Amino acid sequence: MGSSKKIEWEEVQISSVDSVTASDSHELASQYTDKEYKQLKRKVDRYLLPLLWLCHGLQQVDKSCVGTQATFGLREDTGLVGQQYAWLTTVFYITYLCFEFPSIVLLQRYSMGRILSLYIILWGFVVLCIGFAQNFAQLVTLRALQGVFECSISPGFLLVVGTWYTTREHPSRALVFQSAFAGMTIITDGVMYGIGTVTYRNPSFQAWRYMSFFLGGLTILAGILSLFFLGTPSEVRWLSADEKEIATARVLSNHTGHDRTGLKDWKWEQARECLADPTFWFAGLNSVLGAIPNGALSSFSGILNTTFGFTNLQVLILNIPRCTFAILYFVLVGMVATRKKDVRMWIMMLSNIPAIAGLLVIAILPNEPHYKWVKWSAYFMITPFVTATFFAWSLVPSNVAGRTKRTIVSTITFVGYCIGNMTGPQIFQAKDAPRYIPGIIACAACLLAQSIVIFLWRRLFVGRNRRVDQRMRELGISEEDRLKAGEEMGENDCTDLQNPFVSCNACEH
Repeated sequence: MGSSKKIEWEEVQISSVDSVTASDSHELASQYTDKEYKQLKRKVDRYLLPLLWLCHGLQQVDKSCVGTQATFGLREDTGLVGQQYAWLTTVFYITYLCFEFPSIVLLQRYSMGRILSLYIILWGFVVLCIGFAQNFAQLVTLRALQGVFECSISPGFLLVVGTWYTTREHPSRALVFQSAFAGMTIITDGVMYGIGTVTYRNPSFQAWRYMSFFLGGLTILAGILSLFFLGTPSEVRWLSADEKEIATARVLSNHTGHDRTGLKDWKWEQARECLADPTFWFAGLNSVLGAIPNGALSSFSGILNTTFGFTNLQVLILNIPRCTFAILYFVLVGMVATRKKDVRMWIMMLSNIPAIAGLLVIAILPNEPHYKWVKWSAYFMITPFVTATFFAWSLVPSNVAGRTKRTIVSTITFVGYCIGNMTGPQIFQAKDAPRYIPGIIACAACLLAQSIVIFLWRRLFVGRNRRVDQRMRELGISEEDRLKAGEEMGENDCTDLQNPFVSCNACEH
């Protein structure tokens, strides 16, 4: 292709950019050394990751703690019957869903760190109050409020990760705080084991109430700590002005724009593009299919394990090796995804295979004493399945550009997460107790369907990358020039489809 035609094509593509000069963003990214970038990354890891780990771990433990509390008398002490226990999780995700979009809008328009910290403190008070509940009405009301305040945390933290880390760093950093559920469970289960032992010495002691007091108080303290340290590069007070510039320059290569909150421009053309992009629908469907077994098992795993033949205290102890494995597995796959190309979506698919096998073993084998360790081993095999959901969340900041479009895709991801989690507990019907075979088989079917969706999603990304490479060859644009142009257009809030220079980061072909 002639040079005049190439210049004309580039001018047409870049004409939609209408804010800061694109060359300025590239100059900003190139004026700092690798040493300065690495020093800043280490500082961010020290300040940010431990806090994200603590808060996200507490969120996961707080919302799923009813599964443990159910084995310590919550259902009996509050008079729950039929599907009322399942509704404690379902109502949580109904309000989680209803308040998801307003919360994300608040995070996009105002101080992200301050809003997230306030939400953490408020849900901590709600968890503490659950310990005072006397009946289903009070429990269901408090769980609904808990959903209102917790809904912003996961999408908010992913947005925070997207403003601090490069695309290649997203999977490992996201999995660091996603692994917090397992790590925090080890810590909190140890404390709750101590609380639970009191029941064996004093049968009238309602241990589940004190579990809420402990978790609620700890969450409030974490929220207060977040007020001082949590936020985007432009918000935090633990970076100097120069370090904030370096932090901004570091993420320009993501091609997804800047980190500034407080921008109120909503671009309807990006919204329309999003609805026509298969990525939007793959993200939502993947989220639903992964969340159905997550919602079911987070509510009923403790109950299932007691039906295998273990006591409630034994279930807490047996959670520790499973959670230890989860941490090691998440760290391993995070490192592999960071260092190797073309593996992220393969890991997502492969992580579902042992989970499907484990669920089928639990459904097939009867609840007899000589099978209890076999069934526990099968339950152990389920652990990796959440990798597909967590990695899918990190695909959004890595592959979706344009502030409005990224907001919508983030929203559908968590809408699907809510729908799946509110559906999951309901597939475990009281009439199917104690083995819940139909619900367990449904969980296995969802994971199989999720693997198929991920495979098709990956094929979409591979096809797009091939078209970008072919276009660049036809235009005679070098890899260096392509990356520079991609950064420039990304900084000017172009979407991934509007930006002809960007390829999908989830896979290489």
